[in-house]
Amino acid sequence: MQNPTFSAPAALSLLAAALTSFGLLSPAIAQPSAAASAAAPSPSPSLTVQAIQPEASRWPQTLSATGGIAAWQEVVIGAELAGARILRLHAQVGDRVKKGQLLAELSPGTLQADLAALRAGLAEAEAQAREARANAERVRPLQGGEALSAQAIDQALAAEASAQARLASLKAQVQAGETRLGFTRIVASDDGLVTAREAVEGAIAQPGQELFRLQRQGRLEWRAEVPGAELEKLRAGQKVRVTPSGAAPVEGRVRVVAPKVDAATRNGLVYVDLPAAPNLRAGLFARGDFVLGEAPVLTLPQTAVLLRDGFAYVFRLDGQRVRQQKVGLGRRQGDRVEIREGLAAEARVVASGVGFLADNDIVRVANGQGAKPAAK
Repeated sequence: MQNPTFSAPAALSLLAAALTSFGLLSPAIAQPSAAASAAAPSPSPSLTVQAIQPEASRWPQTLSATGGIAAWQEVVIGAELAGARILRLHAQVGDRVKKGQLLAELSPGTLQADLAALRAGLAEAEAQAREARANAERVRPLQGGEALSAQAIDQALAAEASAQARLASLKAQVQAGETRLGFTRIVASDDGLVTAREAVEGAIAQPGQELFRLQRQGRLEWRAEVPGAELEKLRAGQKVRVTPSGAAPVEGRVRVVAPKVDAATRNGLVYVDLPAAPNLRAGLFARGDFVLGEAPVLTLPQTAVLLRDGFAYVFRLDGQRVRQQKVGLGRRQGDRVEIREGLAAEARVVASGVGFLADNDIVRVANGQGAKPAAK
């Protein structure tokens, strides 16, 4: 047979009756008067709150992406002479240089002596060419006459042609020698920023060996990885707000949208030109928002939103009571947050102090008037 169960009030009533029957409890105490019951205080408001409504406004519509910051173009500057020793270096990493500025000097070795010999040979060839030209000018009018044999005339004209050819050859050799000597001066190929220096004084430079790396014109770009399906929304010239890691946000502009999508990641690259800023460096990771236009949104102050257990809630006013309402959040801008779902535009909610409220609490509205029931 099962034991009977009693509710708490029923059990207390039975206990009071038993004590009264034994004379251990006064009937007046056991049975409180109706007047005393009526005098019990009603629940009072737990908090005074301010009521607000969601604000309708227009916020920029954006597309978020991530990517790395890189140099717009990098130039590798190396030696063009074989076996030349590095004499002096004139640039360090971080230096901003101008086009044609001297970066390093190589040992000329025997190049200067070779060039001097070529120039001497050129001077001799010029003298011989002048003499041959003069002889040719004297015999040229005698062609077809009997004053000078045809053989002598031909020899004079051939000597002129040979002297001119030798002169041209030596001029070319001198020019090549001057060019080789010029290779002993390593200069910047463009304005820019020196980002690397592999050259060491006293080392032997080899053709093609990297001595300096130059970031052309000091320009940087953000290479954003954007899902392929979103690329059609982007155009050259669009504004982009880029926030590098550990640096202040900067405003860039789309330069070009890549014409292909990576087969592995299904992302496409978007190249964004960045302005010069002291905290921007190649290699930094950055997040950014492409500005696509504007769209209407409902917003609330962040103080009106309660974050609990991974969800967002507001407290909607329904008369003098508050109802905890789950909402979906969007972007944040300043001290306001976008409400994407879960709340009507005409609803009235608690503006602040939501961390002290619970569902169905009674509150007092700051203006002294009860809030109208929210639309359901």
